Amino acid sequence: MNVLTQYIVKEILKGSFIALILLLTLFNLFTLADELKDIGKGQYDLTAIFTYLALTSPRVCYELVPSAALLGSLFVLGAMGNNRELIAMRAAGVSVLGIIQSVLVAGAILATFSVSVGELIAPTTEAHAQLLRSTAQNQQLVLNARYGLWLREGKKFINVRHLENNGELADISIYDLNAQAHLQTVTHAEKAVYLSNEQWRLENIAQSTISTKQMQASSKTEQLWQTNIAPDLVKIAVVNPDNLSLMDLSQYIDFLKSNQQKSQTFELAFWGRIINPFVTFVMLLVATPFVIGVRRGINVGGRIMIGIVIGMSFNILDKIFGHVGLIYDFNPLLMAVSPSLLMAGLSLYALKRSA
Repeated sequence: MNVLTQYIVKEILKGSFIALILLLTLFNLFTLADELKDIGKGQYDLTAIFTYLALTSPRVCYELVPSAALLGSLFVLGAMGNNRELIAMRAAGVSVLGIIQSVLVAGAILATFSVSVGELIAPTTEAHAQLLRSTAQNQQLVLNARYGLWLREGKKFINVRHLENNGELADISIYDLNAQAHLQTVTHAEKAVYLSNEQWRLENIAQSTISTKQMQASSKTEQLWQTNIAPDLVKIAVVNPDNLSLMDLSQYIDFLKSNQQKSQTFELAFWGRIINPFVTFVMLLVATPFVIGVRRGINVGGRIMIGIVIGMSFNILDKIFGHVGLIYDFNPLLMAVSPSLLMAGLSLYALKRSA
């Protein structure tokens, strides 16, 4: 790595991490404002709120790396262009391709950082954050396990394996213990629908009664279930894509498919996680054409503003493609990769024009 490449990489990394810190701070301030509305619910106090913000920061940081790369590279390359450093580099024999290669080296470092945070840290801390928030507000004992939600109500232990998009629960098991803490009954229901007044309707029920003498099995079409478990508590997605690593997502998708359940949301999250490191490179490519052709008529500030608008538009486009894919059941891989391919194509075209 030559001196100029080291200089460009160092400056882009510095600018990107500064942008990341500023974006993360801004995002957490908005989140803090939202969370303050819930202060006083149960035991949810300022300490819990700040702990929640700290635990969700790795996931937010992972999501913000592409945007930080865009903003950091725009300001750093813009400053280089404004100070005629890019012109000096090109006069010294460095081609546009050489500058782009240096920018992409910085992108590789940022992508590695992003993957490390997103796969090794964020899933665990995000799960703890959601668990902390829900238990503090509802004051119920909850364990967010790998593939389900465990709740305790008196001597009953409830396991919920899936939360439907309409808020209904699916694949529920209720374990009822007697006074001696021995298992007394096991009830499994395919679905639970919330009615009102702390009352749910269990559907397609299989129940086993256990004693020291015998075990009896019975089944019912439906049954009312009186419980003080709040619907808001189970709204924390029983299995949330943000709480799973890439490998866990792959395994859970296989689990859903083997049980004939819908997996599109998790497939979209899986391919989005695969594509995310490459989005960082795309954002850097978006930044380059707006500052590399400083000899043209538009000033650097104008190019930075245009680049920011286009970069932020990418996030909106990505969300639109994702929701359209879920609504119309399009291929998740195609929906995840299309915005990045479209933006990369436009960036390469702009680079060709500015070279």
